Amino acid sequence: MDVNKILYRRAMDADSSFQPVDEGARSNDVRSVALDRIDHILLDELRRDARTPNNALAAAAGIAPSTALTRVRALVERGVIRGFHADIDPEALGQGIQAMISVRLQADARRRISEFGSKIASRKETLNIYFIAGADDFLVHVATVDTATLRDFVVENLSADPAVAATETILIFEHIRPRNTNADK
Repeated sequence: MDVNKILYRRAMDADSSFQPVDEGARSNDVRSVALDRIDHILLDELRRDARTPNNALAAAAGIAPSTALTRVRALVERGVIRGFHADIDPEALGQGIQAMISVRLQADARRRISEFGSKIASRKETLNIYFIAGADDFLVHVATVDTATLRDFVVENLSADPAVAATETILIFEHIRPRNTNADK
């Protein structure tokens, strides 16, 4: 069970009738999901701290705790909330080098985009992978122990892959998180 599912299950433990949502049944198209003022309040609170207890969510939104729990479940089931995450500093795990790597696939390999993305996403060094528009096809965020391990990741997993036309590696000196100022509104 992955960390997201564990954290979600812990968040929902207050109600023993909770049944996890089958992720395969979840719609990926949230463009048509209508969100009201209460939904926005709940999402803002969870964005600030995904561990906010249900009673605090309810108080912030001015609704009953049972209503808050139902609303959060509905947001998960509708695909608005994609998961609850623990943001772990890679350096604490001994991965002090982070980089963003742009990857351009060969023109004839573009039909295997999802296969390539899944392969790279499964690597332990990969923190995030983005399928992007523009000259490149992917932007891969990785964390490694040192520059030699980063070089090996690029050479063995990207440059050696016949589907890859080009890569560009950009070292990250510091990840500066934007301050969430929604409380100031």
